[in-house]
Amino acid sequence: MRWEFGRKSTNVEDRRGSGVSAPLVGGGIGTLVLALIVTLLGGDPSVVLQQAQAPSDRTSSESTQRQPNAANDRMADFVSVVLADTEDTWQKIFQQSGESYVEPKLVLFSDAVESACGSARSAVGPFYCPGDQKVYIDLSFYNDLQYKYQAPGDFAQAYVIAHEVGHHVQNLMGISGKVSRLQRQVDKVEANQLSVRLELQADCFAGVWANHADRSRHILEAGDVEEALNAASSIGDDRLQSQATGRVVPDSFTHGSSAQRVRWFKRGIQTGDPAQCNTFAAANP
Repeated sequence: MRWEFGRKSTNVEDRRGSGVSAPLVGGGIGTLVLALIVTLLGGDPSVVLQQAQAPSDRTSSESTQRQPNAANDRMADFVSVVLADTEDTWQKIFQQSGESYVEPKLVLFSDAVESACGSARSAVGPFYCPGDQKVYIDLSFYNDLQYKYQAPGDFAQAYVIAHEVGHHVQNLMGISGKVSRLQRQVDKVEANQLSVRLELQADCFAGVWANHADRSRHILEAGDVEEALNAASSIGDDRLQSQATGRVVPDSFTHGSSAQRVRWFKRGIQTGDPAQCNTFAAANP
């Protein structure tokens, strides 16, 4: 991915090494599976944060205060450039519809962070909080993405940011709020299905960004699209559940299967049209 000469966003807030402590999520295997799913791209972190909590197995004095180093600084630059690129893309798309795009903030943190959605440890993974319109990410997640989930590559990493920004776009459009209200009116299975459609739409919006960014700024290199598709496939609910428990329970999906995530990202990158991302109108998303 050609990113080194892109502009950097002014909306990055660096809280790495701040020493914020947060409780670990506890509970039974159901909570662990849910935490694993939420770890990977998006969703409302409060769903996990509101679960039963157990005390941290590390005291604050034992907690590693990771300071930025050369590798992390380069990754921070990368995240800033990708965020700036999403800003340029969505500003243009919103303007074409006669709307104004409100740029989100992106918070870099290490170990734990406080957000309007509550306290979260790094294990929750990257997330978007609609309460403060901020994306949160611990850069150590990219090591997990590469080695634990076998999804290497800078464009796979960019996909993570673009997906979270996709949730911000949904928030601005009023989609997230509407889904949240509907989820409170239905049973758990239907609520999960709504969550899946929300996540798949964010995947599609990530593809829309990639389409526009490449047409305008020629960021893609050979193999980049495959990297993103591999990342989308690696974090499908079916794959994660199979790895975690050895079985797959579709009714408990909250983000979509590997095939669904790949399909909707491909639709976004092929069309570049947010109107083609209406997962809620699809009979079988």
